Amino acid sequence: MSECIFCQIIRKEAPASIVYEDEQVVAFLSNRPVNVGHTLVAPKKHYVNIYEIPEEEAAYLFRIVKRIAHAVNDAIGVEGIRIVQNNGEAAGQVVFHLHVHVIPMKPYSQFRHENGFRALDLLEKDAEKIRKHL
Repeated sequence: MSECIFCQIIRKEAPASIVYEDEQVVAFLSNRPVNVGHTLVAPKKHYVNIYEIPEEEAAYLFRIVKRIAHAVNDAIGVEGIRIVQNNGEAAGQVVFHLHVHVIPMKPYSQFRHENGFRALDLLEKDAEKIRKHL
């Protein structure tokens, strides 16, 4: 999947602020975050959506999602974490490589990308905070 931006990130052909990586999964900050600390967790193998990934790999992916959620919560200091996984364009999926959003939420914060893209240097600072809690 040479055209998939997440596959490019996994192969280190595209920049990303990686907060966690192992042989099966990578977690990196969204460059278009809903809130600071918005992290994406994706399997390294390319699956378009939840329907394609084997159950064992999905279970592992969500174990890592839980770890990332704890780290984001501890690093950012928010009152809630939203876990989102979209399947298909109608559900809001934009990048067609299976991934899970770990989104820090404050009371009454809205689920929008109004702030636009976050600069890479700021993403790296955010990523360092999260890595310290893993």
